[in-house]
Amino acid sequence: MDSRNIGLTEQQRDFRALCRRFVDERVIPFVAENRDREWGAPALERSPRELLVEADRIGLRDFGIPPEFGGIEVDTLTQAVMIEELGRGDPGFTVCIGQNWKVTKEFARHARPELLESWMSTYRDDPTFLWAHCLTEPRGASDRVLPYDAPEASMQTRAIRDGEHWVLNGVKHYVSNAGVARAFIVFANTNPAAGIRDGVSNFLVPADTPGLSIGRYNEKIGQRYNVNAEIILQDCRVPADHLLVRDIALRKNAAYMLQGRVLNAARALGVMQAASEKAIGFAHDTFQGGKPIIKHQVVAARLADLLTQVETARSIVYRAARAVDAGADDAQAMALMAKLHCSQVVMDVTRSVLELHAGSGVMVGDGVEKHFRDAAVFPHTDGTADITRFKIIKALFPDAAGTYAGPDAVITPGGAVQPGVVGPQPEA
Repeated sequence: MDSRNIGLTEQQRDFRALCRRFVDERVIPFVAENRDREWGAPALERSPRELLVEADRIGLRDFGIPPEFGGIEVDTLTQAVMIEELGRGDPGFTVCIGQNWKVTKEFARHARPELLESWMSTYRDDPTFLWAHCLTEPRGASDRVLPYDAPEASMQTRAIRDGEHWVLNGVKHYVSNAGVARAFIVFANTNPAAGIRDGVSNFLVPADTPGLSIGRYNEKIGQRYNVNAEIILQDCRVPADHLLVRDIALRKNAAYMLQGRVLNAARALGVMQAASEKAIGFAHDTFQGGKPIIKHQVVAARLADLLTQVETARSIVYRAARAVDAGADDAQAMALMAKLHCSQVVMDVTRSVLELHAGSGVMVGDGVEKHFRDAAVFPHTDGTADITRFKIIKALFPDAAGTYAGPDAVITPGGAVQPGVVGPQPEA
């Protein structure tokens, strides 16, 4: 029996097997056959629409859809197990799938019934449908993640009510699925006098809404099958009923972020698993000194260390998922720890696998370098590593944790820095 399945239900084991077959039969061959496309194709041509259609065919897009619309409701642990397997195939493509699960569920939680019914039908009818979640802005991204709850640090994207519409203006960047998404969930400042927690709303903005355009496409070092870009909102008008949560959207978004961190960690775990499987095969099949290199102590020791790192990462991911599902008091801290730990360990594991492969490790053709490139993205997603450390301490010791920033780092609403104070700092 595979030890990874210990403690899992029969359904969870079945879902793992489903995803593993899909990865082995469809995703891994697709990645191997499209190396030039992954690195060299323009963003819109790179999007793996073929894999989305295949994923739809076997039901992988149904998670997150409310059961009344034909979806499948599963817990966080089940999703983590599935994301781990999908991440083993390609973490960029896995973002597309995972983002759909998370945003669909969040949209269903807050949308009015008529809006929900219309968009669930659209989602089900288009196997390549993708959502995008637009929170980060060019300035102060870490303020949103903490969040630093002060008016001067609130969002620059604004939404103003105008009759039966809301008018949005601003820029969002580092948006996963931007350029290929059919609909966006956009967070915007609706109460400039309040801080982030009480002054930010979110809206459904269809991709074809006049005033919404795609700005710069971001060419990431890894996870390139997920298209990433900025969106520009210029007098973008959306109907009043497209408002999802008024003023307290970040408070209501907490569940999305909590589960998202566990799934982010599970995706990194999938990359570790893929890299470690390559390392095991290489150590058995490669000969030096007249014997397989696994028989050399230095290789055996390296392999033992990296496999131990993978298993410890899996333990914290599964524990965090169970904590979230149980509503445990330490669920927030565990999810953050899992995200932080896996974003660091995936770098260590993939680097070790790269070095174990010697010269072939840095050659594009063998695919080992891809795991290292993909790993390099994780410390920068869902909050930087340093900001995640701040949040862990806040979650564990809310009464003793320090305060991020301070009253001397004041920026006026127009963006100017008041004389004699510290100006805006880059993301940690």
